Amino acid sequence: MSSENTPDDEDTFKILIATDVHLGYLEKNAIRGNDTYQTFEEILQCAKDKKVDFILLGGDLFHDNKPSRRSLHICTTLLRKYCMGDSPVTFNILSDQTTNFNTTQFPWVNYQDENLNISIPVFSIHGNHDDPTGAEGLCALDLLSAAGLVNHFGHSNSVERIEISPILMQKGNTKLALFGLGSIPDERLYRMFVNKQVSMLRPKEDQDDWFNLFTIHQNRSKHGPTNYIPEQFLDDFLDLVVWGHEHECLITPTRNEQQLFYVTQPGSSVATSLSPGEATKKHIGLLRVKGRKMNLQKIPLKTVRQFITQDVVLADYEDLFTPDTHQVTKKVEDLCYAKVTEMIEEAERERLGCPLTPEKPLIRLRVDYSGGFEAFSTSRFSQKFVDRVANPKDIIHFMRRREQKVDFKDEVNVDYSKLVKTVAVEGLRVEDLVKQYFEAAEQKVQLSLLTEQGMGKAIQEFVDKDEKDAIEELIRYQLEKTQRHLQARGVTTEQDIDMEVRQFRDSKKNTTEEENEIREAMNRAKAHRIERGENPEDRNISDELGDVALDSDEGSDPFPPPSRGRGRGGRARGGRGRGRGSTASEPKPAGRACSRKSAAASQSKNIMQAFLAPSQRFFSKVSTSSAAEEITIDDSDEDIPARKVTKPPSRSPSASFSKYSSQSQSQSSRGVDFEDSDDEEDNPFKGPSHLSRR
Repeated sequence: MSSENTPDDEDTFKILIATDVHLGYLEKNAIRGNDTYQTFEEILQCAKDKKVDFILLGGDLFHDNKPSRRSLHICTTLLRKYCMGDSPVTFNILSDQTTNFNTTQFPWVNYQDENLNISIPVFSIHGNHDDPTGAEGLCALDLLSAAGLVNHFGHSNSVERIEISPILMQKGNTKLALFGLGSIPDERLYRMFVNKQVSMLRPKEDQDDWFNLFTIHQNRSKHGPTNYIPEQFLDDFLDLVVWGHEHECLITPTRNEQQLFYVTQPGSSVATSLSPGEATKKHIGLLRVKGRKMNLQKIPLKTVRQFITQDVVLADYEDLFTPDTHQVTKKVEDLCYAKVTEMIEEAERERLGCPLTPEKPLIRLRVDYSGGFEAFSTSRFSQKFVDRVANPKDIIHFMRRREQKVDFKDEVNVDYSKLVKTVAVEGLRVEDLVKQYFEAAEQKVQLSLLTEQGMGKAIQEFVDKDEKDAIEELIRYQLEKTQRHLQARGVTTEQDIDMEVRQFRDSKKNTTEEENEIREAMNRAKAHRIERGENPEDRNISDELGDVALDSDEGSDPFPPPSRGRGRGGRARGGRGRGRGSTASEPKPAGRACSRKSAAASQSKNIMQAFLAPSQRFFSKVSTSSAAEEITIDDSDEDIPARKVTKPPSRSPSASFSKYSSQSQSQSSRGVDFEDSDDEEDNPFKGPSHLSRR
């Protein structure tokens, strides 16, 4: 390399930022099955071409909590291909690595392992898709960490208090403090912030010399009263926040005027739903940090499948048809055909000169058919575009506005915009649906034994992670605790029992005790599954590679069902049955089937006792088991040479920390100095001016 003084000198950190890769999404789909793998390879190739110091991933590297063997194989292959080599790593780790990497038996950064030859370290937090589960609290990232391919950080083991200890890095004279927090249920983390149970540790010495970078994977937009994390909750000493989980690409840093830090939201690298937010062009970011100054360069991804969406309101086409027009459904279908054709032609024009972009685009036409119109057959309509789009089954999405009763006193000045509301059906989670149902349900169908949060979590485990005993075990666990509580209180009358059960249930709502009880019940369900011989590491994908030849549009649903059916075996191809060598035609052992039926009957009997009269269920027995600045945003992706220096020593002295509460305000001077973005494009740090935040 040239020894000339270049912008990327020995004091400049170069960091490639990406979030929500979702490896393995729709991997069985004949058209879209390789989309995530191709884009992940493009990200790694870009990191190698740009000669970055390290890659920072903001969660959801995998789409499934239990990724398939194919996903794990391709991921490890790509990481070994692009992240291993002889290129020296030019920064040191100063913090206590046993605290930073507390989920592995090799608690040090992978490039300092004498048995590995790492050229580009990868640092990643976990997301909500690949979050830790089970008694050991392991996730797919821990497999990559044990293999020395990824440095998994930001994992909190405590539900009582979270202390975020940064990874302290130094390159030349630049000091970087990398904070990370893996995905935690938003309601719980919101409550912990409110109760001041989240704190961030800072170095005791030279606190103003550190550039503070924080990576988080939570809801940023408000999905409910506490189902998100407001930016104001984060500490004000931070300089830049990399926000994962949100899929819309808003990578240009925005300034939070209250906390005075910047937030970048890279978004996902693949469209996992056909919502408008996913249609934004996908980017990754190249972050340069020198001293307290930073520069973010946007890099567009070229291998991402095009996604074009458009809305049509049929009531706006009164000049063409009305609900009373003869053959109005045929005219509506012709209009939609013309719109979809225009969208496909637009995608073809945009793809010119981009050979890496997949040929067939994703098309979504949202049709508002309110006002008396009728929907036509989408399956028949989709057959016209089977060979032209990647998602023929769900091109058309019908939606309707519904009337909503509104009480108004002024009958003259009526705001008619409040009388209708569009039905929102996309982006809902199972636990949200459960909570909404019981909030709107009548008093007579409200839960009396379980909490809404507990029921929502159990259903989520059942649907998302195929924990078949989750709901049953939660009911049994809560029944046991309630019975012991009633016996301790000595309640005997039916009326007193009903009142005491409700009070006992309400006293645990939104508390740590409720979290612990839900976790214990889920652990019991996992334990029962393991006792039955269903090893979670073996049951995830043993037969996922059996079905390869699929329809061109199979799996294109934005909300795909779980990869395994609810039954045990019984598949025509790839089914395991009860044993590894059994086939669909082999008979199952009768003795085991009978014992399972007997156990199920016994369990059902115990559960049904929970719904008997209070006087009966009291004596029932159930067996128990254990200021103004500018940021340079560069859309170009020209390479800027970096200078290589010798590899640092393998271990570095640890730094001491001071605790910083997430709600405290720093009174000392702090901030990030930025350079004017009008300087030369290839020198984001050129210029003598240094602007301070306060």
